[in-house]
Order: sequence, then C-alpha cells, then structure tokens
Amino acid sequence: MSDISTLIHDTTVWLLVVLSMVTWVLIVVKVLQTRKAHQQSIQFVETFWTSKTLKDAVLKSNAAEGPSARVAQSGFEALIHADGKSHQDLQQSWSRQDLLERHLRKQILAERRDLDKGTAVLASIGNNAPFIGLFGTVFGIIHALKAIAVSGNASMDTVAGPIGEALIATGLGIAVAVPAVLAYNYFIRKGKTVGAELDDFATDLVSLNQKNGFKVPTVEISNPSTVKNIQSEEVLA
Repeated sequence: MSDISTLIHDTTVWLLVVLSMVTWVLIVVKVLQTRKAHQQSIQFVETFWTSKTLKDAVLKSNAAEGPSARVAQSGFEALIHADGKSHQDLQQSWSRQDLLERHLRKQILAERRDLDKGTAVLASIGNNAPFIGLFGTVFGIIHALKAIAVSGNASMDTVAGPIGEALIATGLGIAVAVPAVLAYNYFIRKGKTVGAELDDFATDLVSLNQKNGFKVPTVEISNPSTVKNIQSEEVLA
C-alpha cells in the first residue's frame, strides 16, 4: 500500500508538470495567434478603405491575409458566384443582401472557432488541476502516515517533512490552474473583441455593396504579384 501511495503521488506530480508545460505552450501559441490576427485585421481594414474603386477593394482582399481579409473574400466570392449562375437554385432564391450577410456570418463564425481553438484545453486544465493535486496529496499523506506508524515516532520533526512533501501536489495543482484560468479568460475576451471587429467590418461591407447594387466586378488572381501589376495598370490608366 505504501509503494502504491508513493507511485500515485509521484505520478500525480509529474502529470501536473506535464499539464503546466501544455498550458504555457498553449499560452505562447495563442498569444502569437491572436496578436497576428489582430494586426492583420487592422492593417487590412485600413488598406481596404483606401481603395479607389470596388474592383481595387476586391483585388486587395484577394491578396491579403487575416480574419478581416477572409471575411471580405467570402462576401465578394458569394456575390461573384451568384452573378455567374445561369440557372435558378435554392441558393439563388435568397436576395443578394441576404446571401451576402449569410456568407459573412458563416465566415465570422469560422474565424471565431479558429481563435477559440485550445481554450477548451485551458479551461479543462484550470478546472481540474487543483483536484488532481489534491488527489496526489491524499495518497502522499497516506504514505507519510504509514511511514510514521512504522517508525513509531510522531514528533513534529518526524511528521512535518513527509506531510509537507505530500502537500506539494496541492500547491502544484493550484500553480498550474491559476495561469490556465487567467489565460482562458484573456483569450475568450480577445476572441470576442476580434469577433466584434469582424461584425463591424461586415456591416460596413454590406453597406458598401448595397451602394453598388450588390454587383461585384469579377477578377481572377493567381498570386499577390499579379495584384500589384493590376493595381499599377489601374493607376496608370
């Protein structure tokens, strides 16, 4: 029983160490992801609204990267695809505004899901790490009490060491849970912020297309360098 208690306690401690490593790896990855997404969106929106024509805006959206750019691409592609339809089907039974809004919403939800990846793991670690630590502490204390009983010495000097060692698992569980919970709350809040920014951009995009009768000029882009060439030709023209 004593050996099993020690094994369980040690295994729990190592499990918490692994969970701590997973937590910090996720934190670093999510920080880089959210920062990149935010910067790309801000840069694209600023560039998008400096476009001289709707065709220029379509070209810029095709050449750009980031959540806002993908939202714009989704909306423009839906309208261009609708223009290319020579027959009526269920998708074309929607009004152009409804069609555009539906594709924008779907893309925004996809971007939100992408930003939320990994947060469920952080939530699970934050919720369960203290209990895992407590579980290890229980078996650590059992082992300590068994050792004290065998030695027949219950003085404070004898008890303090084994009990303190057993409580390490509880402290480690709390140390793992706190960063995970804080990171989870932070990334959920950042995801909502980016989602709100995408909603605002989508609303403005619908208004822009409404002014143009939901008609989008068809463009074919093979690579970003082609976009630069086309844009240069428009400026020269």
